[in-house]
Amino acid sequence: MIRILLAEDQNMVGSALVKLLNLEPGLSVVERVCTGPEIVPAALRCQPDVAVLDIELPGCSGLDAAEQLHRQLPDCRIMMITVFGRPGYLQRAVAAGATGFLVKDRPVDELATAIRQVAASETVLDPELAAAAMRLGRTLLSSREREILILAGTGAPVADIAATIYLSEKTVRNHLSSAIGKTGTKNRFEAAQLARQNGWL
Repeated sequence: MIRILLAEDQNMVGSALVKLLNLEPGLSVVERVCTGPEIVPAALRCQPDVAVLDIELPGCSGLDAAEQLHRQLPDCRIMMITVFGRPGYLQRAVAAGATGFLVKDRPVDELATAIRQVAASETVLDPELAAAAMRLGRTLLSSREREILILAGTGAPVADIAATIYLSEKTVRNHLSSAIGKTGTKNRFEAAQLARQNGWL
C-alpha cells in the first residue's frame, strides 16, 4: 500500500482528492494538511511514501515545504500539483527534490498513476511544461533577488523593503537593478511581473 500525505488548502478539492485517491487500488491517503508549515511535521509523524503538495498554500508555499521535506525525510517521494502551469515552478520543484509535477486539470486516474510511478522512483513531469521549462532556461535570479522582487511587486517603497528584510536601501536598490537587468525589463514592477509569470517567485 502506498501511503500518501496530501497538502491541499481548498476544502472541496482536498476532500474530493482524498476520497478519489482512496478508491484507487494500492493507494491510501494517511493524512491531509491545509497549510505549508504543517507538511514537514505531518510527514515526520505519518511517514508517507509520497507527499502530494499543492504549490499555493497558506503559511509557506509547497515549493518551500518540499525543500524542507526532502532534507528531513529524503525517502519520501514528492509530487507537486498546481493550477498554475508555470515553467519556473517546475524548475524550482525539481531543484527542491520533487520527482513528480502535474497541473491540476489532469484526470484523477492520471494523478493516481503518476503517484504510483513516483513511489517506484520514477520521474513524472507534465510534458508540455517540461518542454516550456527547457525553452525558458534556468532563472538567474538569486534567492535574495526573488525575495526583494516579491516585496517590490506589492508596490512597497525601497525604504519599506529595506526595513522588512534588514538591509540598507542601497543594497536593496542594487539587488533590484540586478534583477531588472537579468529579466531584461524596464523597472522593478515589470521585473516582478515577469518573474511571477514564469514561476520564479
